[in-house]
Amino acid sequence: MTIEFLHTMIRVRDIEESKRFFCDLLGLVETRRKDNEAGKYTLVFLAEPGEGGERCEIELTYNWDSEEVYTGGRNFGHLAFRVENIYAMCQKLQDAGVTINRPPRDGWMAFVKSPDGVSIELLQKGDPLPPQEPWASMGNTGSW
Repeated sequence: MTIEFLHTMIRVRDIEESKRFFCDLLGLVETRRKDNEAGKYTLVFLAEPGEGGERCEIELTYNWDSEEVYTGGRNFGHLAFRVENIYAMCQKLQDAGVTINRPPRDGWMAFVKSPDGVSIELLQKGDPLPPQEPWASMGNTGSW
């Protein structure tokens, strides 16, 4: 018996706000979109850019008659992304107004949140980078 990972679904309140975060800031691309009139929902699939091979996707689900806030398992833990330079990515996100909840003090790992409060783990590709200010002395902010 085999198993194949297809996608991770998260519910969002605003597709464009979420796409700005995942596409414009993190660098993912929209691979396909489906509007379902009968079910009153829109699905937007995102993946890392590039061609070839199997892609793990994020499915953004927007329910047209959605709840104000999703709780009790309607949302989940975190998504993880490997990045070329964790300091540069955190700076880009911070410059765009995103709070760095767990700064990359160790040059290896950071956490931020999407517009819908989904925790996003950022991991440095390869070995950790040497500690660098201002990240090395930054404290945690909020939850992650």
